[in-house]
Amino acid sequence: MSLHPPPHWISVVIPIKDERENLPLLASQLLKFFESRPESGSAAFELVFVDDGSSDGSGPLLDQLAVQSSAIRVIHLDRNHGQTAAFDAGFRHARGELVATMDGDLQYDPNDFAKLLPFVERYDLVCGRRQARHDNLVRRWSSRIANQVRNWAVHDGISDTGCSMKVFKQAVVKRLPPFKNMHRFFPALAKMYGFTVTEVPVQHFPRAHGTSKYGIGNRLFAGLYDLFAVRWMQKRCLNYTVKGIHPPEKSEP
Repeated sequence: MSLHPPPHWISVVIPIKDERENLPLLASQLLKFFESRPESGSAAFELVFVDDGSSDGSGPLLDQLAVQSSAIRVIHLDRNHGQTAAFDAGFRHARGELVATMDGDLQYDPNDFAKLLPFVERYDLVCGRRQARHDNLVRRWSSRIANQVRNWAVHDGISDTGCSMKVFKQAVVKRLPPFKNMHRFFPALAKMYGFTVTEVPVQHFPRAHGTSKYGIGNRLFAGLYDLFAVRWMQKRCLNYTVKGIHPPEKSEP
């Protein structure tokens, strides 16, 4: 028997803020999908739930789910830090060669990862694009304007950066700068470092339980403010490749 556990082929990072009613079904759907994947026959997968300061009992429930399935890991933040911080914490603890992301609100179907995964052979970051969005008028309107302005400013070529369903290669998440609200700009930041990005249509469903954590104030106005930071980074980004080292470095035994 090998002393080393099998490698993880994918880690799914899911930020959670007060989604207690959604968690049992979400975990069940994710486990069912990834257990059925052929890749899971030779390598492990993991679901990394990041409790971002929930106050509705989501944290203890996540711990119970982790006891029931060895594929589930839970990271508890000390308080609510926001979605970018939750993603960053999950990325830092992810053990998969691929890192997938999605929200915990049951507005996405985990089976749609089957649409994204084939594209990782050609792209470093595969982004979902929501079809027939089931959000209220204010959310759709603010998201549309923010997407148009962001595209004009940073030229990421992505029409729905707010879609949380994404699949990254591990090399991409290692380069993403850990700044507040940067989750809106993951495609632009990936391109900034020379990674390839594409977009694939996915389904979107009405929220059945809980309330949205975003509105026009923290979606549209905050996003416009952060554009200046991303544009600054794009103009000053270091993106080089080491051609060689002489004398060659010795590898450790």
